[in-house]
Amino acid sequence: MQQRGAVGGRGCALFPLLTVLIFQGVHVVLSLEINADAHVRGYVGEKIKLKCTFKSTSRVTDKLTIDWTYRPPTSSRTESIFHYQSFQYPTTAGTFRNRISWAGNVYKGDASISISNPTLKDNGTFSCAVKNPPDVYHNIPQTELTVTERGFGTMLSSVALLSILVFIPSAVVVALLLVRMGRKAAGLSKRSKSGYKKSSIEVSDDTDQEEKDECVSRLCVRCAECLDSDYEDTY
Repeated sequence: MQQRGAVGGRGCALFPLLTVLIFQGVHVVLSLEINADAHVRGYVGEKIKLKCTFKSTSRVTDKLTIDWTYRPPTSSRTESIFHYQSFQYPTTAGTFRNRISWAGNVYKGDASISISNPTLKDNGTFSCAVKNPPDVYHNIPQTELTVTERGFGTMLSSVALLSILVFIPSAVVVALLLVRMGRKAAGLSKRSKSGYKKSSIEVSDDTDQEEKDECVSRLCVRCAECLDSDYEDTY
């Protein structure tokens, strides 16, 4: 009798431990991990993406649901702005009406959304909730969105970057031209010092160039004379 009592006592003592182990096993099997950026910064009028990813131990089915909610910084009231279950259901009311779009892929564990034409009034806390039965246990991450106007510093940095992209290639081209001109001048100086005589081809090229310059000068003089004659005729 005492042995049976001892065995029974041990069984009763092991029962809570088995219960804890079984609960932990179920907890692991039915877990759903969701991740989102804690802080997101955006600018007025520029599209903002709120990232949200999830990892599920179960296969994605048409029972999977995604819900995004928004809470203003000065209120405890939350409003639903997006719902997904096989199809996308962005909000059709409130301040986010026609401005929320789907930017995720449930088969890749992506539950992200985008906000079009953000304003300063969109500042607040956004929550991403995902359910994929039988994975029922999950966390709900929150994202603090801060929307601001683009400042002078940001605009200046963009202008500076553009200036650098334009200035550097131009400076390189000018430097190459200067080097080439310097080499050419040095070559001519050496030739003149050594009593170098031009070949017949070089002489003919120089003659042709002189004739072209003379023709251009004559043409300019003739045009000036024509203009003077027209001016005198008018009077």
